[in-house]
Amino acid sequence: MCLAIPARVIEVNEGVGLAELAGVVREVSFMLLPDTKVGDYVLLHAGYALQKVDEAEAEETLRLLAEFAEAGREAAGS
Repeated sequence: MCLAIPARVIEVNEGVGLAELAGVVREVSFMLLPDTKVGDYVLLHAGYALQKVDEAEAEETLRLLAEFAEAGREAAGS
């Protein structure tokens, strides 16, 4: 099973660039999405931007992932 995480694009330069998620900046390949622009939200997996998503969808996904993480921490503590 693979998991792709939404991140905001902060730099694009000839098919590669940077994306940010929760203050963490990662180098990303945009070769699969050549029309990506700064400010876009993309789904990242293994250093590749796989799909564009709108900001609301990205924020909802990140909110749900945070809820899952919190539930896991609570379960581990009980």
